[in-house]
Amino acid sequence: MFISVISAGTQPEEPLDPIGLFVTRPQDGEVTVGGNITFTAKVAGESLLKKPSVKWFKGKWMDLGSKVGKHLQLHDTYDRNNKVYTFEMEIIEANMTFAGGYRCEVSTKDKFDSSNFNLIVNGKMNSWHLWHSDTLIPFCRGEAKSESQSDVDVWEILRKAPPSEYEKIAFQYGITDLRGMLKRLKRIKKEEKKSTGWRAVFIPNICVHILFFVSSSNINISWTAARYKTKGKNSLFRYIFEAIGNKRILTINHCSLADDAAYECVVGEEKSFTELFVKEPPILITHPLEDQMVMVGERVEFECEVSEEGATVKWEKDGIELTREETFKYRFKKDGKKQYLIINDSTKEDSGHYTVKTNGGVSVAELIVQEKKLEVYQSIADLTVKARDQAVFKCEVSDENVKGIWLKNGKEVVPDERIKISHIGRLVLTLKLYLKIIFSAFAIEPPKIHLDCLGQSPDTIVVVAGNKLRLDVPISGDPTPTVIWQKVNKLLFESEGRVRVEMHEDHCVFIIEGAEKEDEGVYRVIVKNPVGEDKADITVKVIDVPDPPEAPKISNIGEDYCTVQWQPPKYDGGQPVLGYILERKKKKSYRWMRLNFDLLKELTYEAKRMIEGVVYEMRIYAVNSIGMSRPSPASQPFMPIAPPSEPTHFTVEDVSDSTVALKWRPPERIGAGGLDGYIVEYCKDGSTEWIPALPGLTERTSALIKDLVTGDKLQFRIKAINLAGESGAAIIKEPVTVQEILQRPKIWLPRHLRQTLVKKVGETINIVIPFQGKPRPKIIWMKDGQTLDSKDVGIRNSNTDTILFIRKAELHHSGLLDLEPKATGFFHVSSADKPGPPQNIKLVDVWGFNAALEWTPPQDDGNAQILGYTVQKADKKTMEWYTVFDHYRRTNCVVSDLIMGNEYFFRIFSENLCGLSETAATTKNPAYIQKTGTTYKPPSYKEHDFSEPPKFTHPLVNRSVIAGYNTTLSCAVRGIPKPKIFWYKNKMDLSGDAKYRMFSKQGVLTLEIRKPTPFDGGCYTCKAVNECGEAEIECRLDKILSTGMEVYLQIVHCG
Repeated sequence: MFISVISAGTQPEEPLDPIGLFVTRPQDGEVTVGGNITFTAKVAGESLLKKPSVKWFKGKWMDLGSKVGKHLQLHDTYDRNNKVYTFEMEIIEANMTFAGGYRCEVSTKDKFDSSNFNLIVNGKMNSWHLWHSDTLIPFCRGEAKSESQSDVDVWEILRKAPPSEYEKIAFQYGITDLRGMLKRLKRIKKEEKKSTGWRAVFIPNICVHILFFVSSSNINISWTAARYKTKGKNSLFRYIFEAIGNKRILTINHCSLADDAAYECVVGEEKSFTELFVKEPPILITHPLEDQMVMVGERVEFECEVSEEGATVKWEKDGIELTREETFKYRFKKDGKKQYLIINDSTKEDSGHYTVKTNGGVSVAELIVQEKKLEVYQSIADLTVKARDQAVFKCEVSDENVKGIWLKNGKEVVPDERIKISHIGRLVLTLKLYLKIIFSAFAIEPPKIHLDCLGQSPDTIVVVAGNKLRLDVPISGDPTPTVIWQKVNKLLFESEGRVRVEMHEDHCVFIIEGAEKEDEGVYRVIVKNPVGEDKADITVKVIDVPDPPEAPKISNIGEDYCTVQWQPPKYDGGQPVLGYILERKKKKSYRWMRLNFDLLKELTYEAKRMIEGVVYEMRIYAVNSIGMSRPSPASQPFMPIAPPSEPTHFTVEDVSDSTVALKWRPPERIGAGGLDGYIVEYCKDGSTEWIPALPGLTERTSALIKDLVTGDKLQFRIKAINLAGESGAAIIKEPVTVQEILQRPKIWLPRHLRQTLVKKVGETINIVIPFQGKPRPKIIWMKDGQTLDSKDVGIRNSNTDTILFIRKAELHHSGLLDLEPKATGFFHVSSADKPGPPQNIKLVDVWGFNAALEWTPPQDDGNAQILGYTVQKADKKTMEWYTVFDHYRRTNCVVSDLIMGNEYFFRIFSENLCGLSETAATTKNPAYIQKTGTTYKPPSYKEHDFSEPPKFTHPLVNRSVIAGYNTTLSCAVRGIPKPKIFWYKNKMDLSGDAKYRMFSKQGVLTLEIRKPTPFDGGCYTCKAVNECGEAEIECRLDKILSTGMEVYLQIVHCG
């Protein structure tokens, strides 16, 4: 059966991913059996604060991080110039089970991305293959089993295996969906007969083809998907069935989640099936949420954009999932790829962090809800108008929804035909008042200017920049006077333009359209006629909003706060600056958030509630009675980062006459700024001047301070440094005196060296012996009282240990090694070789089909314990040797099952740790097995007396033991009747001493000495007594070494 996925058209090149983390994604690969291949993934690190986490998977769930070894290696590097992380997965000596689909997942603090790729192994296909195309939107995977190429049936193995072996089988045969297989295995009710002529290969794409080969082109088949039968009509759009020769093809167009099923092909009683898995791709967040600041009662709308239209997302507030409540406070909206969260009538309780989550990403934004506070930006100004002219009073407030009430002399003004009240544009309330005045007739008189301020200090008229200034100056005189306006000796007579003069019979008008700062000054009006002249000075002052302040400066940056400082604007607009407004935004955002609603009176402000590791910018507004200035330039971008906490466990490790060794552990809290290193300082006791102990920073957690003065008392402290600055100081409580501390030499013998160390000839010997002592003791190695030759062995000494190194052990290295100074360690070195052959082999008796042999132990045991004997026999005719007994422990045996009429020779090898002896002891005369029918006349003999005096078959061995550890003395004895056993130490009976325990089993005698001390040394005797006699054997226990003072090294030569 072949399963393949064929693209409906030519696959386009993989587009660049502007959203994901990958710079280069792993590509599909192909390798032959036994070859090597490397998959590479590159991740952009320019916007990452720390190294991303990368995992490699095979199939759905197999994490390859635990499979690193001979055939799989994972590597990662970082290019500092290009700021790119490179991750590699190397497959070594690939085999067919390595084929399949793989996945690389990379994740950071707030982002996630994954990439699928495939490995094709060319060769004899005997396992399942997984192929995947990056252009496929749904993820498809097929599994099938080759039935004709191998005798291995994975379904049968899983059916018979215990549950504890499932994971091992899955890894051995490359099963990528073990859980799915086990579920389907439970649904199989009977063993189905499956065809042996179908194979399977799967390549997923938009169009899926399932291909079977049958033995005959006339065979009709039926298709089954999951629990229903597919309809065999070619007219269906989704399923297309084809029969081309011996091929049977099922085509699924536009594969979707509904096609995730098991597909089965049935031909008579034969069945074969495969499985198709369809998985949705991860939904990525292409445009994240942005922070917002609103007033109470306003509508809030969070917006984000995802990679798929109509995708399902999850909204949370402070970690709690949001749902549509009965009041419809939260409303969720989808518009193509855009997702919205709408909050109607926001309240203070709605402040917090809002999160949108998909299966491929997370985005967080902060909402700040402030209470409204009404402010008057422009108050009512006094007006002087001419009769019948219009008077307009204006008042500007901060909220356009506020309705104002106009009062005249404490009474509310009611609008009518003459008085109109309107709410115009952005927060402006106007009052228009039409006045009527009746004029009287005047007589002929000299020119006169009728101003209220004449004869007093110059009148000052204040106008807001941008507003229109109209000065109506009543004049009188007969004949009608001539009016002249001037400013700083400059005549103003234009009748058109921004600054102009209008002449009327009884008054003149001076107009400035859109007042500017340059219009400030003293204006003089002069009236003349033949009778005389009059003049008056009018001062005009133009007020405006302040200039924008300079860019604020950021200082004292902490974990979630910073201090903002700024200077007053160079020009305050002619009015005192009432305060300042501060705004903040994330560097990559376009939305500015207001940090204060009450005006700031000071020139500094501590901004809080920022997220550590996020880059921010600040700007400032200046506010006076006229309004708010334009914003200042943005501050330099900054990142809230806190310095680390102080290092922990700061202690003194060692002190000498001129050095002090210090050690410590990293801080408990490092933060987003990482850790650049440590600075170590010291000062003399009683002084306050701290001196750097090391040049620059150190990244280690230990330091050796050199070139100190002997006898000085010093205080030491250490600080951790990162991008945010220094941490608090960790200080040693007591002053340290720079002086060598005397310490007697002492050797710490490792536990594994407190017993005999056996090494074979040619092996490497590497013995490490720790020691202590101040000043540093001189180490001398000796063997049998002579200093070791440095040419033959290697000796390396450090401040804390000494190493004896022998590259290839030889027999002459055996002996007693002595380690000085005299807190010594002894090393008993002995060599061993293969043993000699047994001695005195005798053919004791032959009867029936049996032959009895007897021998004595070899004269040369090879300096090692005899572990047993190997007995062989050979027919005299062929002389081919066959083993009868091996590892035989006794020195006599009976060889049975011999063939009647043949003659046999026997030979015996001895065996120890190094192996069998080079030669064997062979019987001189053959053993003849007589044929049946031969008259046998048994010899006449007296009844055999089996009585035997005691005889020790295995002697006691002299011992040297370690004090404090139980030891045993063993030997073997035989005798008939069974002898009685007595143990003595220095001729003293040990029967009543509780420190000793005696054992006797199968003729093996054992004396156990509990926790021996140097006083337990001496001569130990074992005595066996029966009615036929007695026997004694003794040994010496003369070296009871203290714990940690003795090592036995036995070198064994194995030929």
